[in-house]
Amino acid sequence: MSRWRPPRRIRRLLNLRFLKRLVPTSLFGRSLLIILLPVVVMQGAVTWAFFEAHWRTVTNQLSESLAGDVAWDVSLYEAAPSLKTAADIAERAERHQSLSIVLLPGRSLPTAMRRTLFPAFDAALRAAVDDQVSEPFYIDSTRYPAYIDIRVKVRGGVLRIIAPRDRAFAARGHIFILWLTAATLTLTGVTILFIRNQVRAIERLAEAAEAFGKGIDQRFKPHGAREVRQAGQAFLNMKSRIQRHIDQRTVLLASVSHDLRTPLTRLKLEAALTPPSPRVESIKRDLAEMEHMIDEYLAFARGQGGEAVQIIKIRPLLETVSEGAVRPGVAIAIEAADDVEANVRPQALKRALTNLIMNAAMHGKTVAITGHTHPAGGIEVRVDDDGPGIPAELYDEAFRPFSRLDEARNQNLKGVGLGLAIARDVARGHGGDVTLDRSPLGGLRAIIRLPS
Repeated sequence: MSRWRPPRRIRRLLNLRFLKRLVPTSLFGRSLLIILLPVVVMQGAVTWAFFEAHWRTVTNQLSESLAGDVAWDVSLYEAAPSLKTAADIAERAERHQSLSIVLLPGRSLPTAMRRTLFPAFDAALRAAVDDQVSEPFYIDSTRYPAYIDIRVKVRGGVLRIIAPRDRAFAARGHIFILWLTAATLTLTGVTILFIRNQVRAIERLAEAAEAFGKGIDQRFKPHGAREVRQAGQAFLNMKSRIQRHIDQRTVLLASVSHDLRTPLTRLKLEAALTPPSPRVESIKRDLAEMEHMIDEYLAFARGQGGEAVQIIKIRPLLETVSEGAVRPGVAIAIEAADDVEANVRPQALKRALTNLIMNAAMHGKTVAITGHTHPAGGIEVRVDDDGPGIPAELYDEAFRPFSRLDEARNQNLKGVGLGLAIARDVARGHGGDVTLDRSPLGGLRAIIRLPS
């Protein structure tokens, strides 16, 4: 026998994963939901129990009491219908029943019903009067704020009865609702203040971590709950260790740079003093390539160093980089507005753009550079070329250090495959990224995006 499965709609309801779409994504929203949801549910249950067990019961009893008085007065008048009887009934009703009764000779009952804000209570009063009064009647609880207008069709006209509202309804129920609402709003306000204070500590920790990831030295002092302070202190300790490692690496790189360049300079000098020959020219080329390789190694290992962040215009930077990338037979076109600005480390960004533009000029005859403000914020620079391009499946491989992709592009005779890796490292150090795509010119498109 096949096992029974509930309908699809029931299965979806039983699957609680759809509730994730309704749950707030922020810590502030989730904390507020955890605290307020039980309170709202509890107060809703209390309100429902109050209306069902108290207010509705009291209202029904009051309505039956008022309907009994109305029925008694109507029966007295019907026993001897006259103006004198109506006057006597009105006098006794005002003295003993707190009712105002008047006979309207020759009148008929209104036909239009007036809408009420609490139809359930009017329904209770109508049911009570209908049970005890056999004559046609009309009830209006909206004409007067503190009174109820009850009219009964009798012989000779209409008997109009004006009764205080608290004789039919539990008039103090709204005070309970008011206090309940005020308590809920007060609790919500206090909860928001306390949760916001705790969440703000986590937000500041996240801001400090993001700023440190971008190389910005932002002042941060742990505060908030004990666990949040522990996380903040752990972040400061981690930051101190990383900064110490960066300082040690900087000193090491300075020493390596000096130690490598000194013998390299001596070799270049020896080659310059040696009589020209094909072998000497070959040695000079090898020395130039070695110097370039050392520069790339050091640039990759140095990263962005301690350069300060400042606001610069993108177009002048693109023009400066393009001038150094111009090669014979390569046309470079720049399209960027003069007002496009970015908050970056100028030398680091210049190094990244140089690598992208030089890479495009090395493999293509036409290079198009576009800089503009991104609709989502920040800036975007596109470098297009008409070279052979790179297959889409090798885009990730191109960003790996020392990757040359000889099969996809012309053999890279100069460099060690660190250009794209350095460019991406610089972009990510600013909180952005570098991606590759197919260029409209037919070659490769490199896109560098930086936040504002």
